Amino acid sequence: MLEIAVVALRWLQYAGAVVLLGTPLFLLYTFRRGDGVDLTWSRAILIGSGLVVVASALLALLAQTAVMAGSLAEAIKPVSLSFMITGTALGKAMVARAALALAAVVAVLALRPGKTAWSISLGLGLFVVASFAWTGHGAATEGPEGLVHLASDIVHSVGAALWLGALVALTILLLRRPGVDDGALYRALHGFSGLGTLAVALLVATGLANSWFLVGSERFVNLGESLYGQLLIAKLALFVLMLGLAADNRFRLTPALRLELEHTGQSISAVRRLRRSIVTETALGLIVLAVVALMGTLPPPVAT
Repeated sequence: MLEIAVVALRWLQYAGAVVLLGTPLFLLYTFRRGDGVDLTWSRAILIGSGLVVVASALLALLAQTAVMAGSLAEAIKPVSLSFMITGTALGKAMVARAALALAAVVAVLALRPGKTAWSISLGLGLFVVASFAWTGHGAATEGPEGLVHLASDIVHSVGAALWLGALVALTILLLRRPGVDDGALYRALHGFSGLGTLAVALLVATGLANSWFLVGSERFVNLGESLYGQLLIAKLALFVLMLGLAADNRFRLTPALRLELEHTGQSISAVRRLRRSIVTETALGLIVLAVVALMGTLPPPVAT
């Protein structure tokens, strides 16, 4: 039961972190003052995601301590928690993650929705996302290759946050369509193409590097023989599906929205298709995060 809780709490931390980083970056990158788009919803989503990270990180600290100590009763003892926080990189990273996310919540609460609040959330979110590298397999590689693997893991996490956080913002915009000008919506979708391309490039490059460290070239042919390998295959399959949806959005559905706006001034059918596609892509991204959360608790093939 505790192991299931650890995986679920990992997933919640990932989900909250990608919003803290990716959503404000998308808003800063995409919208200008003259667009006239109501973005006040960003305050609630950033506060909510920050609180999710704070709560899930602290609960994960307790659950992980319970796993190491052997029971929940042992985990709540001050000596056990103290050792976890001060004596392990995992505990330090979780406390730092919760503190950074709490600072982001306080900043967003104190400021009006806009560039300043988004920039602070982006900066703190970057450190929150980077902290996952110290609680995953990237920190376990020893020797000179360790820093390379750790850096690759950080960049991989940032790339995922850029993509998924932007998708969350696009999902909200499409679901709130009555309050969004469709011309501004088109510009947001069109502008996302550059950010999405960067995110995919980072994910592919660092994914190959991480696979080299965690799987090893000689084990790729037997990848499906371990649970970790099976989950990695599932993750890659989901990633390919997301790429297909992203390509369809960029090269077919977004241009179709522009054509509808130019020729009819209406965009009901185009927006409906885009909404269905973006929501599906976002849901697949959340499933990928769940797969990654489970993979983080399993030994990689190179360790066996």
